[in-house]
Amino acid sequence: MTTRLFLVRHGPTHAKCMVGWSDLPADLSDTSALKRLSDYLPADALIVSSDLSRAVDTASAIQGSRQRLPHVEALREIHFGAWELRTWAEVDAEDPDRIRAYWETPGDVTPPGGESWHQVCARVNAAVDGLINANQGRDLIVVGHFGQILTQIQRAKLLTSEEAFSHRIDNLSVTEATVGRNGWQTGAINHLP
Repeated sequence: MTTRLFLVRHGPTHAKCMVGWSDLPADLSDTSALKRLSDYLPADALIVSSDLSRAVDTASAIQGSRQRLPHVEALREIHFGAWELRTWAEVDAEDPDRIRAYWETPGDVTPPGGESWHQVCARVNAAVDGLINANQGRDLIVVGHFGQILTQIQRAKLLTSEEAFSHRIDNLSVTEATVGRNGWQTGAINHLP
């Protein structure tokens, strides 16, 4: 059976720092963009989000009559640990080698108290696999985060971490993937309806 994934990035937080597990709200004042997004997505799809309010509230804003699945904590953004809510410049002033390695050669480098890119991928891949297995043949709208969406682009396109990080993922954009007998295939990436 084939499952189509519609990966939606939450509405903007307007934060100018690294926002991972902090529960900042989304600005959902652009009701026209939310309506276009909801209209673009399949009407009979199941909808699920991470448990952070910016994803939960975005999912609620585009849900319409779609069936909602319980929030999934494992779909959260990257856990930035001690870098959380800090700017690149602030961290770079204290630990330039580590922050450059984290973003320029993502893999095993970990922010203090946070997750490496490989850990994020393992966590999110397991959560998405669980959703696919539990809902085979259904379209799934997964409302989440920049890093979470990049993990699925990486696995679908068989990219290196560096190649995955080269993708832009805008707020309220849709990235599409199909999972079936022939493995993973991608459709639109960072589509703004």
